Order: sequence, then C-alpha cells, then structure tokens
Amino acid sequence: MGGKPADIINLNRARKARARDEKRKAADANALRHGLTKAQKAALKAEKQRAETALDQHRTDAKDTPEGA
Repeated sequence: MGGKPADIINLNRARKARARDEKRKAADANALRHGLTKAQKAALKAEKQRAETALDQHRTDAKDTPEGA
C-alpha cells in the first residue's frame, strides 16, 4: 500500500462549490430560455431612443418662454 496519501479536502467547501456550480448552470439555462434575443434588444433600444427624442423635442427652455409667464 505504499505511495502517496490521498488529498485531504474540506467536504463542506466541496459541497458548497458543487451547489454553486449547479446554480450557475441553472441560471445560464434560464437566461438562455427567457432572455431577449439580439434583435429584441436592438428594437427596445431603438424605441427608447425614439421616445427620448420625442420628449426632447417637446421640452421648452427658459429662454423659449416669455418673461411674464
């Protein structure tokens, strides 16, 4: 039975690492299933930009209003 002894590991640490890995895999699968596609993200970004532009066009500055108002 000569040879080198087995590596000593902390079982609690190994259990927690395995649980973290499983959660990470589940999160990746959910993100893939429920996440937005690249086209959907681009459409949302374009819509947000259009809304911001429309809002900016309707803003009035202090210099645009009459002094008495």
